[in-house]
Amino acid sequence: MGTQRSDEQAGGTTGRRALLGAAVLGAGGAVLGLPGAARAADARHGGGRGGGLKSLPVPTVIGHRGASGYRPEHTFGSYELALDLGADIVEAGDLVPTKDGHLVCRHEPEIGGTTDVADHPEFADRKRTKSLDGVPVTGWFTEDFTLAELKTLRATERVPANRPHNTLYDGRWEIPTFEEVLRWQDEQTRKRGKQVWIYPELKHPTYFRKLGLGTEERLARLLRAYGKDRKNSPVIIQSFEPTSIQRMNKLVRNPLAVLLSGADSRPWDFVETGDPRTTADLITPEGLKEIASYAQGIGPTLDLVIPKDSAGRLTEPTTLVRDAHRAGLILHPYTMRNENPFLPAEFRKGGDPDAYGDVFGAFRTYFATGIDGVFTDNPDTGVLAREDFVNG
Repeated sequence: MGTQRSDEQAGGTTGRRALLGAAVLGAGGAVLGLPGAARAADARHGGGRGGGLKSLPVPTVIGHRGASGYRPEHTFGSYELALDLGADIVEAGDLVPTKDGHLVCRHEPEIGGTTDVADHPEFADRKRTKSLDGVPVTGWFTEDFTLAELKTLRATERVPANRPHNTLYDGRWEIPTFEEVLRWQDEQTRKRGKQVWIYPELKHPTYFRKLGLGTEERLARLLRAYGKDRKNSPVIIQSFEPTSIQRMNKLVRNPLAVLLSGADSRPWDFVETGDPRTTADLITPEGLKEIASYAQGIGPTLDLVIPKDSAGRLTEPTTLVRDAHRAGLILHPYTMRNENPFLPAEFRKGGDPDAYGDVFGAFRTYFATGIDGVFTDNPDTGVLAREDFVNG
């Protein structure tokens, strides 16, 4: 998830970080099922009753591409660590297709930044420049590889400048297919004794449909095959393209969410069809009411909840939370990260641009707006922040 370039491309010299072991121990109450965040949230917000979305604690902690603050994203290592650290949902799958029609889990169809494909001379001639949602992108693309070829690659850390500790795990895990994720979900549910939730995203569906690789139908077929296409199925489907979610609404009964980027942006399906509306139009009361006719939630960038000023400091919250709730929609904004460059300016600490900031203060501020959950690269931090917030 996520398309904001400022959110994804922060660089700088990376300094020391808190040890993961300390973070794991700090989250132990939630991970081991001791009194803590999830139980407190259930008590306060009615989690566990009614099944489906109502069974989730609020605020819901969503592991963004797994526990991508600690492991290369969209790997089973990242997904399982997210569960170990207490995530309520794992964003297991930014879904993109292979040449032979399999859905695989990568942040983008371009895989030069998330795999070791550049080290494979047999694929050197696959490198090319394509227009991806109107932006020239150079690299290697999943749609030019068969699944068997992709399985010879291994995942690598996407932002090594910010997270050099994650590069320790480069080459350890292969690219998962979404079908493997569905089987993994069942295995983890049995192993952990509680339902594991996943939150796949359909990436660039208009782009792939024009290539003859429509992703909505492929996703629907897999969900039906595994009996996970129902209203209370533990699979929430998201996309930045509203028409893609409308298409999924006709194919399955799963909970659905429309992702929302910056206010001035236009979903790419709108660009392709000549729809003049921007995100600003979609977050009006009228726009939210329309979204609620085919989806159960929205995934706005955090800046739509609380904008920042020119210095990167938070200003006053917008009415988005109130307006979305009035329309009957839940809000799962993105993305909370521990490192300074990803935090509002007032929550950054010290002179090291990539050191951890006051992320607990930032969580508290966003939770106070009434959001129903949040995507985070650091699920353990999110669980502790929720415990602080729920327990007052």
